[in-house]
Amino acid sequence: MLNKPRGLVTTARDERGRDTVYRCFDGTDFGWIAPVGRLDKASEGLLLFSNDPQWAARITDPATGPDKAYHVQVDRIPGETELQAMRLGVECDGETLRANSASLLRVGEKNAWLEIVLDEGRNRQIRRLLAAFDIGVLRLVRVAIGGLQLGELPKGRWRELTDVEIAAFDDD
Repeated sequence: MLNKPRGLVTTARDERGRDTVYRCFDGTDFGWIAPVGRLDKASEGLLLFSNDPQWAARITDPATGPDKAYHVQVDRIPGETELQAMRLGVECDGETLRANSASLLRVGEKNAWLEIVLDEGRNRQIRRLLAAFDIGVLRLVRVAIGGLQLGELPKGRWRELTDVEIAAFDDD
């Protein structure tokens, strides 16, 4: 698991020469590992890597994979009606975007932190969902995949999953 910093792209090689998440693994010799899912360049947080394509496919499968939890700093304070509408879903460019759950974590004077849980990770889904309500994203951090929590892992750092953590994904 890696705590992906903002500004890195989730790919092995970028045709535009941007820094990739593999920079965080410089100096290690894992052999081949691939990201399990993606986080866009502006997002940060928990990103898994594996050398087992079948295990990775189970985690990323929208029908059977674990929920993913995100903490999202937004540019205003949404009301309960908007949070409920996010849970019910909205049409956006021909697809329905919805959150399994959407709730306020903290409220400041002009912005708020939300917790949004998804059961699948479509391209920029949270950003597009919030944009449908004219809510801008200031920061987006994936904090959990299933029962696996990002915890205190520093940005740009990684650690290997324990056998128990790996097996827990097979129980989901």
